[in-house]
Amino acid sequence: MTKHPVDEGLPAGRLTLLGLQHMSIMYAGSVAVPLIVGSALKLDPATIGLLVNADLLVAGIATLIQAVGIGKVLGIRLPVVAGATFSVVNPMILIASQYGLPAVYGAMLASGVFGLLIAKPFAKMIRFFPPLVSGTLLLVIGVSLVGPGAAMIAGHDSSAPDYAAPSHIALAFGVIALVVFFTRVLRGFANQVGPLLALVIGLVVAVPMGLVHGDGIGDAGWFGLASPFHFGAPTFPIAAVLSMCVVMLVTFTESTADLIAVGEITGRPPTDADLARGLATDGVSAVLGGVMNSFPDTAFAQNVGLVQMTGVRSRWVAAVTGGVLVLMGLVPKIGAFIAAIPEPVIGGVAVVMFAMVAAVGVQNLRKVEFSGNHNTFVVAVALGVGLLPAFVPDFFKHFPTWLQTIGGSPITVTAFLAFSLNLLFNHLGQRREPDLLKAP
Repeated sequence: MTKHPVDEGLPAGRLTLLGLQHMSIMYAGSVAVPLIVGSALKLDPATIGLLVNADLLVAGIATLIQAVGIGKVLGIRLPVVAGATFSVVNPMILIASQYGLPAVYGAMLASGVFGLLIAKPFAKMIRFFPPLVSGTLLLVIGVSLVGPGAAMIAGHDSSAPDYAAPSHIALAFGVIALVVFFTRVLRGFANQVGPLLALVIGLVVAVPMGLVHGDGIGDAGWFGLASPFHFGAPTFPIAAVLSMCVVMLVTFTESTADLIAVGEITGRPPTDADLARGLATDGVSAVLGGVMNSFPDTAFAQNVGLVQMTGVRSRWVAAVTGGVLVLMGLVPKIGAFIAAIPEPVIGGVAVVMFAMVAAVGVQNLRKVEFSGNHNTFVVAVALGVGLLPAFVPDFFKHFPTWLQTIGGSPITVTAFLAFSLNLLFNHLGQRREPDLLKAP
């Protein structure tokens, strides 16, 4: 019996390069979470370094579980790469400011257990994520992530002297041009590693530009990992726990769209049982994060875009990525070497990957019947309102913390609207009538 391409093994050299490519695409996004949180809480550089190591270790474990699976309990067994979710940043900072870091990790532990308990019931709602909902959500995920991609290229501080430097933008556009060139010209395996080749060439070009700083490589140790509960015994303030449970629901919503997308791209659409195992892995990552001073993980959208772009469907590629991330988490010197790649180089590839996620959303929407119903209206409302916090990040800043947690994420707002509007117009008292927005 012929193996499905998802289960197919590849030669060791090819697996390694493809796994490294996935790692290079997700690295900057994943370590951004501990860097942002650590900086906001004014932690010293050594402690931030421990957070980064723990983040990579837990992301690697979660990726391995997703790709390989553990019995009938954990792992969706698809080429899924996990990384720290940005949804956790603001709640962590707010909880730490009010209750301290032990409360952050206690709440994270509790949210992980909550995630494990609700993974199966949540997964049974997959029938309410038809292409109308998943396509709209993926479109918003891709579009909203282009902003962080642009920040990698231009810089994060608009007051910095080198913000939006023409040389940085030219470097990123050069990397994008290389991705386009390799995709058009190369064939076979060389085509599949085109983004990685573009990254390497971009790194080489960045050296004489003075953008590659390798000082951290020499300073980094060969082994480093924070002990469990590094910040003290966990505490469980009710408000903090509820806030983190909301984050878990947000994470599940984002992961659901990404897992469905990977399933469709690879030709193995997930069942509700598959989805439950994938979501339960997110819960496990939060439990591990609470113990190891890390962060909850979600399926990374940019890696979904990479699967779509390269056509490489083997889950063992993602397993290699997970192994590399674990190694990086245990050996800081390796992580420091990868961190030396300038953000404009990574950003050039990242914006293409993010846009590929949006393109997958458009492909999903092509499967939707827009005639004789209100589906156009559903997409319009979910898209328009959902993108508000993407374009105005402080849109909900004067609202309660719990509402900021939900409303501050374009993904969450879009998911809620697309899901509820689909129920309202297509399930509750469904009726067919002329599409109000159909062109005459």
